[in-house]
Amino acid sequence: MPNCLRRFLADESGATTLEYAMIGFFLSIVILAATRIIGTKLSAAYYLPVANNLT
Repeated sequence: MPNCLRRFLADESGATTLEYAMIGFFLSIVILAATRIIGTKLSAAYYLPVANNLT
């Protein structure tokens, strides 16, 4: 039994999957933040001048 536990603790095959999941998570956060910033700037540049001229 201790030998089986030692092999289980030494096995690192699942670590790469976890690392890729963390990279994907952080990339999605960066993409969402960038999209929000770009959307706000586009709205201020195009939508607001048109909306102000309509009123």
